[in-house]
Amino acid sequence: MKALILSGGKGTRLRPLTYTGAKQLVPVANKPILWYGIEGIVAAGITDIGIVISPETGEEVKAKTGDGSRFGAKITYILQSEPAGLAHAVKVARPFLGDSPFIMYLGDNLIENSLDPFLEIFQKQKLDGLILLRPVVNPSAFGVAKVDENGRVLQLVEKPKVPPSNLALVGIYFFAPTIHEAIDQIQPSPRGELEITDAIQQLINQKKQVEACNLEGWWLDTGKKDDLLSANQIILDSRIVASSELKVESTSQIIGRVQIGEGTEIINSTVRGPVVIGENSRIENCFVGPYSSIGDRVTMIDADIEHSVILQGAKIIGIHQRIVDSVIGQRAQLINAPARPKALRFMIGDDSQIEL
Repeated sequence: MKALILSGGKGTRLRPLTYTGAKQLVPVANKPILWYGIEGIVAAGITDIGIVISPETGEEVKAKTGDGSRFGAKITYILQSEPAGLAHAVKVARPFLGDSPFIMYLGDNLIENSLDPFLEIFQKQKLDGLILLRPVVNPSAFGVAKVDENGRVLQLVEKPKVPPSNLALVGIYFFAPTIHEAIDQIQPSPRGELEITDAIQQLINQKKQVEACNLEGWWLDTGKKDDLLSANQIILDSRIVASSELKVESTSQIIGRVQIGEGTEIINSTVRGPVVIGENSRIENCFVGPYSSIGDRVTMIDADIEHSVILQGAKIIGIHQRIVDSVIGQRAQLINAPARPKALRFMIGDDSQIEL
């Protein structure tokens, strides 16, 4: 069994943050989104992993993620020269996949569930395809499935104007090698891409064994700012525990579940968890409120934040209104705001500088 993680694409919904970097490397609770998927795959016992990368951000993904040894895996990088669809990514990866069954995992997705029970169903029933489904309120924004009472998939439609159900396809799929022949038989969609939904539909049309499982836990597609903040909140809520030995100076206060990296200084500040703060940062005269993630080498002086993600190297100095629901990019600078009565909301890309 192998795994294929898709980490290409342009990340247009997370711009300006992704003008300069891969959306799959944006951190949630100070860990790249992509790494959660790798860890989940390795936990299911699959260690031979291919990662599909794009020309624009592939080198950054490779440099950050490495050869897989930190995860107990072997990673092979596969270049997709253009964003021509999910099925096209599988086609490009065919030399890596060979005749092995595989999990396909979209690298900007996060799920609560372990992959083990789904993998067991896929293998025990010798399926050609297993998809994961989740009810959503806006099915027209997703690939949508129609299934019978036994879980057998009858029809898949990509972003339909009139959805046949409210069951959206989660970005995790299990495939037998028969998917390759199905991909060879489909044509590009009206948007010019080879759609994985069309390939799965081709399996269904050929009477192959394609079934679905409902995903019970949370599922997050982190393609937009609010989704990213929601993911950060959920991960902090469910996976962050208080550090056992936090040492801060006497004028500072740590409340609740807080993790602070080595070399970070907390000076005359209050940190109320759940919060994670990276290494070698300086927090002075600040309030850091719940559901905040602060990266490495961040400087915050005279500022209050909550429910925000601050990436490494950012500087926030002299902001006298509370910053909420914000994403501040790497090395961005937010400096010197006069007092105003309202909260501020930002999404600031890497290397930006804003003076208010």
